[in-house]
Amino acid sequence: MAEAERIIGTPDIPEASGPEPERSGPDADETAAGASGDAEAREPGEGSGEDRPAARGRRRIAVLFAVAVVAYALDLISKMIVVAKLEHHEPIDVFGEWLRFNAIRNAGAAFGFGEAFTIIFTCIAAGVIVVIARLARKLYSLPWAIALGLLLGGALGNLTDRIFRSPGVFEGAVVDFIAPKGFAVFNLADSAIVCGGILIVLLSFRGLDPDGTVHKD
Repeated sequence: MAEAERIIGTPDIPEASGPEPERSGPDADETAAGASGDAEAREPGEGSGEDRPAARGRRRIAVLFAVAVVAYALDLISKMIVVAKLEHHEPIDVFGEWLRFNAIRNAGAAFGFGEAFTIIFTCIAAGVIVVIARLARKLYSLPWAIALGLLLGGALGNLTDRIFRSPGVFEGAVVDFIAPKGFAVFNLADSAIVCGGILIVLLSFRGLDPDGTVHKD
């Protein structure tokens, strides 16, 4: 048996447990640099594919709340000016009889409808705000962010009146002052709500969902 092994020979088998010989020179530097680059690429960063949807979602949420803040601030400031300068005074003609600024208190919904259901409209406005806040977590569409921001700002504007103006909490009358000829008197919050609603209808007709996907019925 020993004689047969001597004749056939023993194949060269690399040592499994022995240390790998160290490399030196340019090849070793290139290998180390490549390994370092691969490690950096695997680390989660700003440009990684997994973070792109999350970053885009955060930007859309920022747009939503920015639009809401602007709409709410414009409505609040305009109402403060109207109450201080225009209420209990004669209407101001902006474009003759076609458009006037006329301060009134509206206990109903937008454009003066349903004055007997003030509390119900207040609850609806609060519900709209909650729904928009929950929907924002799945928001990846810029047009939807703008539309929902307009709705949120308008709802907050009128809800502020419902809570803090007379005759009482959740029964407060909304300040309206924009009075076109032959049309109901409204305010900037009503305008934001209507514009946001129209934009949502258009987006729905185009098949664009809040998460950015497009569907065709």
